[in-house]
Amino acid sequence: MRVITLAGSPRFPSRSSALLEYARDRLTSLGIDVCHWHLHNFEPEDLLYARFDSPALKTFIEQLSEADGLIVATPVYKASFSGALKTLLDLLPERALEQKVVLPLATGGTVAHLLAVDYALKPVLSALKAQEILHGVFADDSQVIDYQHKPQFTPNLQHRLDTALETFWQALHRRDVQVPVLSQLKGVAHV
Repeated sequence: MRVITLAGSPRFPSRSSALLEYARDRLTSLGIDVCHWHLHNFEPEDLLYARFDSPALKTFIEQLSEADGLIVATPVYKASFSGALKTLLDLLPERALEQKVVLPLATGGTVAHLLAVDYALKPVLSALKAQEILHGVFADDSQVIDYQHKPQFTPNLQHRLDTALETFWQALHRRDVQVPVLSQLKGVAHV
């Protein structure tokens, strides 16, 4: 089982990348193969000028096509997710998230940005045909105690992350069972 993690913050380290680092560690401990991507893996000009032939973009799309799930983390700026992340998502094929389980993670200055995941990020993930978009985790800045070194969170945030990752793990296994059945049904339809 393979999962792609995508850090959507233009900064590193960042609070949102700390959430992602924690998720990667937890999933790896469960025996899941995790492949990490960050906006810094892409040339800014390739994103800005929509270079669909970018080597990094081609590799990312290939790895994403082979993955079972995606965890995407972003800071919230001006009541929406990172513009640099949006630029990358705009370059993906229309069905890039088909048959994928997606877990969105976000951080922001205040809880006033809590709904940015639901009203800004989830519609884009849905447009990419994600099979299942899970309830995300939003953390305000005060809940991320340390993001410069080893990620440390408040107990409440830690609990919410653990719960979301457990749900993600279960959804991956549900997907693992559903995909062969769907493949068989598609084969029957062609007979």
